[in-house]
Amino acid sequence: MKSVKTLIYILIALGLIAGAVYIIKNNKAKQEEEVAIVNQANNEVVVNTTKAKYASLNSDYSSNGTFAPSQELTFPSEISGRIVRVLVDEGDYVRVGQTVATIKKDAIEVDMTQAQNNLQNAVIDNQRYENAYKTGGVTKQQLDNSRLQLKNAKAAVNAQGIRVSDTNVRATISGVINKRYIEPGSVVAPGTQMFDIVNVSKLKLQVTVTESEIVGLKVGQTVKVLASVFADKEFVGRISFIAPKADASLNFPVEIEVSNNQDLKAGMYGTAVFSTKDDVNAGKNMLVIPAGAFVNGISSGQVFVVNNNVVKLTKVVIGKTVGTNVEIISGISDGTEVVTSGQINLKDGAKVKIVK
Repeated sequence: MKSVKTLIYILIALGLIAGAVYIIKNNKAKQEEEVAIVNQANNEVVVNTTKAKYASLNSDYSSNGTFAPSQELTFPSEISGRIVRVLVDEGDYVRVGQTVATIKKDAIEVDMTQAQNNLQNAVIDNQRYENAYKTGGVTKQQLDNSRLQLKNAKAAVNAQGIRVSDTNVRATISGVINKRYIEPGSVVAPGTQMFDIVNVSKLKLQVTVTESEIVGLKVGQTVKVLASVFADKEFVGRISFIAPKADASLNFPVEIEVSNNQDLKAGMYGTAVFSTKDDVNAGKNMLVIPAGAFVNGISSGQVFVVNNNVVKLTKVVIGKTVGTNVEIISGISDGTEVVTSGQINLKDGAKVKIVK
């Protein structure tokens, strides 16, 4: 009887163990299935997409930049001396040739007097040698030396005359005194900065354009110019310079000259609006995609193309950029689906989940 009870207990225990094993295996299978589902979901990168389509690029494009003075000069001293008078102040308008400061010239005038005396003696000596040579009293070499001394004496007088003239410091360009570095009593040497002069009667708006945009521009072409501080005003500019070489960002510097009525200031931000009305491609339908579709910027020329929720890194040839749209010349076709956001998490062949 006792052995029968023991057997029953054993059978019950085996049943419990078998049930536990079954439950554990079933739970493990469910967990593995859930992990597989999660892994599959984690392997999909969430992205936004759009389709390449034909559209008209008949619109103006713009480029931002800053206004620079048409002329700008840090005005230096040409001689050494002490400043006697400063005749202009910051903000004053000066013209070419106008005296803006004077330098003490007492010592220079003494040197000038000595040079003039030397010249007078050289003239007298040379006349004596000229007369003596006619009678054979001096040699040709002695006469030549006398003539040379006369020339040197004249050159010395001219040099001292230039120094005397330089004591009256004159502006070499017309413009406004933007900065004054000297005061009466200041001691200057050749090259010492005295004034910053800027000519803002005309300003240059300095902008950059892409290679696809520069082909439609030419020197002398008129451009609409806007200033950020004058929202209600438009200015007319003229292209004065187009760089023959691109900068480090592969854009081409362009300068636009704008007449100024003193409203604009050098250093202000401006926008050049280039019209496409004369463009041969104006109004023509072109295959375009958003600029945001490009991997690492438009210059890379690479986009992720989506096919059956799998992406492929594709090289395209780009054309004109207008606003946020970029013309596609080759590489993809109308209706091709491209990724517009989420590219940073993608690699060639990755699976994606498209979010509209």
